[in-house]
Amino acid sequence: MNFLQEIFTQLEAAPDTTFLQELRDGRIVSVTGSELMELVRKAQSFLAAQRLKKGDRCALLAHNSIRWVAMDLAVMAEGLIVVPLYGRQAPEELVVMMKDCAPALICCGDTELRDGIVENWGEAPPQFVFDQIFDRPGSSAATVKLDDSDAVTIIYTSGTSGEAKGVVLNAGNISHMLGCTSARLDLLMENKNKAGQDRVFHYLPFCFAGSWIMLLTCLLRRSLLTLNTDLNRLAKDMRAAAPDYFLNVPALLERMRKAVDEQLANTGGLALTIYSHAQRAWLRKQAGYGGSIWLSVARALIFPTIRKKMIGSNLKGLICGSAPLNVETQLYFMMLGIPVLQVYGLTETTAICTMDDPRHIEPGRVGPAISGIEMKLGESEEIIVRGPNIFPGYWKRPEETAKTLRDGWFHTGDQGEVNEAGNWSIVGRIKNLIVLGSGHNIAPEPIEDELLRHLAGAQQVVLTGNGRGYLSAIVTGDVSREEVQGALDAANSQLPHYKQVRAFHIHPEPFSIDNGLLTANGKLKRDLIASRLQAEIEEMYGVKQAS
Repeated sequence: MNFLQEIFTQLEAAPDTTFLQELRDGRIVSVTGSELMELVRKAQSFLAAQRLKKGDRCALLAHNSIRWVAMDLAVMAEGLIVVPLYGRQAPEELVVMMKDCAPALICCGDTELRDGIVENWGEAPPQFVFDQIFDRPGSSAATVKLDDSDAVTIIYTSGTSGEAKGVVLNAGNISHMLGCTSARLDLLMENKNKAGQDRVFHYLPFCFAGSWIMLLTCLLRRSLLTLNTDLNRLAKDMRAAAPDYFLNVPALLERMRKAVDEQLANTGGLALTIYSHAQRAWLRKQAGYGGSIWLSVARALIFPTIRKKMIGSNLKGLICGSAPLNVETQLYFMMLGIPVLQVYGLTETTAICTMDDPRHIEPGRVGPAISGIEMKLGESEEIIVRGPNIFPGYWKRPEETAKTLRDGWFHTGDQGEVNEAGNWSIVGRIKNLIVLGSGHNIAPEPIEDELLRHLAGAQQVVLTGNGRGYLSAIVTGDVSREEVQGALDAANSQLPHYKQVRAFHIHPEPFSIDNGLLTANGKLKRDLIASRLQAEIEEMYGVKQAS
């Protein structure tokens, strides 16, 4: 039985159990197993009427919703390949992706999304909005048989440079991954009543691989997945959902930590005194100096209130992926009694290669390899992986596939390190390495993270220096020159001479998706940043060299 059949079996076996609920405009919209299956059948009926053939592509352009889930399941059940697209991405970029994969039809969440495509693609294939698709009776359509080698999705990677590539994932990839993720969640939830549902909160777009895997895992586990549909209500919705766990990106955890600090600073009084002393005691404990009465008092009086106000009273842990998490932030949540499980992976590895074991979390590391896969270090300490989670290739890009898939091993492009316990850490992207004129190779990410740690008002720090005599930094956000210089002094004092940052430029406007300097999932487009800010970069080196 493949993963799709298993999900349908779970939905049919629990017809009256609520699987999904949307928090929309202050209301809760929910569906049970039987109701979700009815929506899937309606979508299947629509797809069957289009007379498509197995392997045809179907673009899915919509924001997270219950109907998104039903559409996704229906497309796969009909033997089609779903191509999920990000609703916030520029229509002209989405059109490039769709021209690459040539979908037979485009399914849009609303008319605004559809119109954006039509305006940029006069020859677009037929487009339909959800209101048209689900406005029909369901049928008792059967699920097309899927072999492990059958492609079920093409997910376009954001691409920090160059054109996005379509990552093909097959039924075997998904089936293996869902078994791995569910097993890790079993460990996290081992002390919970087995008869109850996992309560899971979700706000990340389903078009990203890790977010989609979480969705499918929840359906398979009969979890209650609560969907946020308005990021402006994220904090309220999070508390309302009172989840056992949920998937995060580091940026949100950083904001949550900052919000607690600011709120307690504004409140002042005894609570702030206990909190501040407890934080210092926790750091001393991490350095091996033992505990403190302040920490015990905070655990009894302060931390439970913070946890409840922040996320609710049911939280067992947070799961974090997509980018490196600052170790201080991970330790902060651990201080509050909230374990943070880090996940590492790429779209090409079906989102996951490693995931923290809840019983043995090492702060600053991303856990051991998941079951059934092999990981090792190749040339230049590059992480290479093989196993049933590895994608079969990029859509119609055999040369690109051959570059990354060699002798059965997928070359991730990430530098890593593994300890004796088998727990991995990620150093940075090999292609991001800065090679100074002296020949020193420097991974920029650890230094950038350290500078950000010292700059509360900064949004991003980007290092430059390829072929130069020293490193320089571009800092975005609301910071002063004095603050940046102070951060450089603090960081440089801990670094060897060739890793020290000698010059900087403050760029007030943060890099974003809207200005084209971040990818769809928030990663820096370093080459484009260097191109746009070439004059500012030259000035940093010109001034320094002239002095």
